[in-house]
Formats: sequence, structure tokens, C-alpha cells
Amino acid sequence: MRLVIARCSVDYAGRLTAHLPSAPRLILVKADGSVSIHADDRAYKPLNWMSPPCTLKEGSGDDANVWTVVNKAGEKLIITMEEVLHDSSHELGTDPGLIKDGVEAHLQELLADRIETLGEGYTLIRREYMTAIGPVDILCRDAAGATVAVEIKRRGEIDGVEQLTRYLELLNRDPHLAPVRGVFAAQEIKPQARVLANDRGMDCVVLDYDALRGIEDDKLRLF
Repeated sequence: MRLVIARCSVDYAGRLTAHLPSAPRLILVKADGSVSIHADDRAYKPLNWMSPPCTLKEGSGDDANVWTVVNKAGEKLIITMEEVLHDSSHELGTDPGLIKDGVEAHLQELLADRIETLGEGYTLIRREYMTAIGPVDILCRDAAGATVAVEIKRRGEIDGVEQLTRYLELLNRDPHLAPVRGVFAAQEIKPQARVLANDRGMDCVVLDYDALRGIEDDKLRLF
């Protein structure tokens, strides 16, 4: 990864046009070819970026201070450097990826062992079904034989729904699996996440951790 801190202006030319006036900014050039421009706010969100595949060309001669990033659609991100304050490169290597916390990992294991929790007639295909963008927590079939992808979270929020959406888009390209529908499962599902999941045709399931472990609730219940 290359990190450049520079006073620069940025112009985007593509479906729309956008201009960032001169200011000190952080420019990240990642090994996957992506380039993103960051200010000292907005948390992780860049001011502008170009996703891979794209090419970065640094200028020469009179245009030595101009970087041009072009993607496969011909869109351009033009960065004009006025002053470079820092420029360094670092080899990060392959990232091991996000490791689920103990509760999420155990929820996945328990639900796979008790897949009928999702409904009568459900059968497990496999846990950690690998895709090009990461593993789907559980892939199974419902009573009608349709494929179901399950994303499991301890706390279900919008980013989990977005993650499941990406998995479904990819899985539904496989003619051996399609059509694939999604189930968003968590111990707690935030209202906004439930609305988004339902809007995208996903089912939401609230998981009872103790019940999955076979521990009965000793509280009085009204039936």
C-alpha cells in the first residue's frame, strides 16, 4: 500500500463531474489498484475514489505533478499535486480477513446442527460455503428444495444486510444454485436492518442462543 499526504486538487470526469479544491489530503493506492482520496474527517469514507480495475499514470515533464487514474469505463480521476508532504509504501501481505467473535462462530455451529430452527424440512448443504468474495455462513435448502443463504450476526445491523446482498448477487449467478434467497439471522436485529432486509426479499430470524444450546429459559412464560 502506498500512502501519500499532499496538498492537492482533484477532478473526476465520468458520468458526472466533480471537483475538490486544493487542500491537504491523504491518497491511498492499494495493491488491488484502487485509489482513494481522504480528508481528516468522515471516518473511513473517502472524498473520491476509483475502484479496480484501474490504472494509475504519474505525469512527467511539465505534468510531473499530475496523476491520472483511469478505470475500464474510461472514467478519470485527475489529481494535481501542489506539495507532497509524505510518500511511503508498505507491504501488508494477504489479510486473514474478519474473524467472527466467539458468539457468532458458536451461533453458526449451533444453527448448522439445528438447521430445522429455520423451518421444518430444512437441510444443510454446508457451513462456510466459499465464494469469490468470502464465505457464506450457512448454505442450505428449504422444504421445497430451494437454496437458502444464511448470514449470521450477533447483532443484526444494516452492514450485515448489505453483506448478505452481495453474497446473493453472486450465488444467483450459479445455475446450479439459483434461485437463492436470503435469511438474515441474529440474536438481535435492528429495526432499520429488518426493514432493509424485508425490502430486499430476505427473511429475518431472531436466534435464541440458550435455546440453540438446549438451555431452557426458567422464566415464566404465558402461552
